[in-house]
Amino acid sequence: MADNARPSRMSTITDVAREAGVSVATVSRALRGLDRVSPETRERVLKVATDLDYVASPTATSLASGRTGVVGVVAPFLTRWFFSTVVSAIEKTLRGQGHHVLLFDLEDESYATRLTLNQNLLWRRVDGVITLNLPMTEGEVDLLERLGLPAVAIGTPVPGCPTVRIDDTAAMVQATSHVIDLGHRDIAYIGTVPENVAHIQTPMARREAFRDTLLAHGLQVREEWMLSCDWTADSALTHTMTLLQSASRPTAIVAASDEMAFGALMAASRCGVKVPEELSVIGLDDHHLSSVMGLTTVRQDVAAQGDAAAKLLLGALLEGLPLSPTLDQVIPTELVVRASTAPPPAAG
Repeated sequence: MADNARPSRMSTITDVAREAGVSVATVSRALRGLDRVSPETRERVLKVATDLDYVASPTATSLASGRTGVVGVVAPFLTRWFFSTVVSAIEKTLRGQGHHVLLFDLEDESYATRLTLNQNLLWRRVDGVITLNLPMTEGEVDLLERLGLPAVAIGTPVPGCPTVRIDDTAAMVQATSHVIDLGHRDIAYIGTVPENVAHIQTPMARREAFRDTLLAHGLQVREEWMLSCDWTADSALTHTMTLLQSASRPTAIVAASDEMAFGALMAASRCGVKVPEELSVIGLDDHHLSSVMGLTTVRQDVAAQGDAAAKLLLGALLEGLPLSPTLDQVIPTELVVRASTAPPPAAG
């Protein structure tokens, strides 16, 4: 080795800035292809970076630009099909624009409670936030404003933020009207929850829509057939078995989600009740297993909701587009009839 040889040192973004005669922030913008950099400056920065064998560090780029390239996705829990599906769609859309997801799972020990979103979770870690069916407290909304984080809500609205959602009321009307149109008059419901649960709006909206639809058709709402459930298949199985083993049972069950409908189908099987000859079951979601189970359901396009929310947020982050707090983007739902519903026995 020659006497004047020195150990090689990895070039930094500061080295590139010094050689190109520009600021570190300008180097970051030029290498990321952002605007506010002239073509001549960008070309000079790229040449210097190539000459110095500079490899951009995500951390250095973040410090220079004030951006992390990360979007926080906040959910009351992530173990349910809806949440995992929508997160996957968000990640795919963000990835196409060089951004990624940081998940904040606020699930607590109890179904009725959740953890609180705080500054330590968000500060300097994310560029924006997408909430998933999460009613936020006044303090959490104030936190987003203080940190200057743009936000988009999926499902449950967040004050001051645009919303992407389905019409839960209309979807439940579709489901309930389907079994009524088949001739069912003795109809039970699975999906009632205590009013203190962590994500109250969707369960409440679907329950009230079921009630209103029955009443609009002159049908009785039997309180003993309004089954409480934590929105899992296991819980629905337990409660439905109790219902089907009682002296009086319905000819149709409307479940507020497909996962609860799966529990109802299993309960019918264990109780020897034939579906759909003796009992019709309909869900809401179009879970990826619903076609396998032959479940009639009302389909919501979960991936489309995630994609739409991610595009709205990217528009604000990359193009400076305003996020209108009054924007309410409603994704349509669709009745999908399969093998789990039929006219009641008395109707032939």
